[in-house]
Amino acid sequence: MKIALAGAGAFGEKHLDGLKNIDGVEVVSLVGRRLAPTQAIAAKYGIGHACTDLADSLALPGVDAVILCTPTQMHAAQAIQCMDAGKHVQVEIPLADSLADAEAVLAKQQATGLTCMVGHTRRFNPSHQYIHNRIDAGEFAIQQMDVQTYFFRRKNMNAKGEARSWTDHLLWHHAAHTVDLFAWQAGRIVKSNAIEGPSHPELGIAMDMSIQLKAESGAICTLSLSFNNDGPLGTFFRYIGDTATYLARYDDLFTGKEEQIDVSQVDVSMNGIELQDREFIAAIREGREPNSSVAQVLPCYRVLDALEKQLSA
Repeated sequence: MKIALAGAGAFGEKHLDGLKNIDGVEVVSLVGRRLAPTQAIAAKYGIGHACTDLADSLALPGVDAVILCTPTQMHAAQAIQCMDAGKHVQVEIPLADSLADAEAVLAKQQATGLTCMVGHTRRFNPSHQYIHNRIDAGEFAIQQMDVQTYFFRRKNMNAKGEARSWTDHLLWHHAAHTVDLFAWQAGRIVKSNAIEGPSHPELGIAMDMSIQLKAESGAICTLSLSFNNDGPLGTFFRYIGDTATYLARYDDLFTGKEEQIDVSQVDVSMNGIELQDREFIAAIREGREPNSSVAQVLPCYRVLDALEKQLSA
């Protein structure tokens, strides 16, 4: 299977590292904002084609699918562009920064029948898969999730500390991870609430936010997000359930007493991004709907839209 990858930044490289481990897959084109750095990354990973225009990649003979790791504001239009070209597409989270754009992507997927998947990585992290399996087996039910998503980004930088060409967003990007995860683990979200702190004078976005969610099952979730946190960085999940408490930190899992749980046998890899890419490729090959398909994650974007309207009221 021949893959084109658009977005040669920090997250694009994570996908390239994961794709190297998947049999029968070749990345044949890399799209970036500036040609010289894109060519350098292409050379590093042995990719034969580098360009700055997605259309150039889509025009290459034999390209089967595209992975989009481009700025959030480009996701929806580029996903539609890929499907218009007859290509399967995986869009990195978030699918879009508006509900209307997210719905347009779903409409295009339904019209074309192509595989369209969104990179909601938490569904694939072995730590969260372990808990999901226990829920499915009837061995664990969530009462409350407490989640902290903390970064130190008072300047417009990416995960590698490099200047960004676009502005990140706590609600439409970082909250999307937890909103979708909570629904995947606890069931349909029926109530949501949000408050936000002051906006950054230059970036024009809220740097702190608090979100409350309630699922149809009765489970609740409290999510704290910050770009102001000068301390441990990342997202930390506490699952409080009827039979246990779990602490999830990326691909690692602990009991409430900080005893590590071995999740190495949950899936074929401990790398959530690689597992996400494996699901995308397997769904294309098997002609089935992938976990984290655009249809499955759209309810998350409906919640984000409702929260945005609440914050702007």
